[in-house]
Amino acid sequence: MAERTWRKCYAPILSPEQMDYMLSRMYAPDMIAQEMAGGVIWELGIGDEAPVGFHSCAFAPDERSLKLQKLYVLPSAQGTGFGQALLSRVRELAEALGARKVWLQVNKNNAAAIRAYERAGYFVERAAVFDIGGGFVMDDFIMALALPAAAAPLSAKDAATVGT
Repeated sequence: MAERTWRKCYAPILSPEQMDYMLSRMYAPDMIAQEMAGGVIWELGIGDEAPVGFHSCAFAPDERSLKLQKLYVLPSAQGTGFGQALLSRVRELAEALGARKVWLQVNKNNAAAIRAYERAGYFVERAAVFDIGGGFVMDDFIMALALPAAAAPLSAKDAATVGT
């Protein structure tokens, strides 16, 4: 799913070499397994009985923040509201965990994603450039969504079952 989404959506933004580099590292099965073992929440979004999107996020209890690490919707499902539904799910998880903020990184040139995040209430906090190795950088905006104070937070394990 990531491969299909990236090749279509990032073609005007990233070189094929950078896409290859990032996809091979971010979506290697051992990397995903390591993230899940470390508490990163990965969830598939199902539409018409088949996966059409996914997200992953990580809670930082000391900062009371949830980082939305990945959120992708297949090109065929973009514009249908599915991305907003995934963002609502992320917010639900954040609130269940007692987060005060959800934050993410988005490529400065990814105008469609930036608009989608803004529709969901996110705002640009700052710009940042990250060296990701291999001679590549990520030139991103850090966007955030402030959340109201929550009741007693759930554990990450319990929050992963919210709404399922």
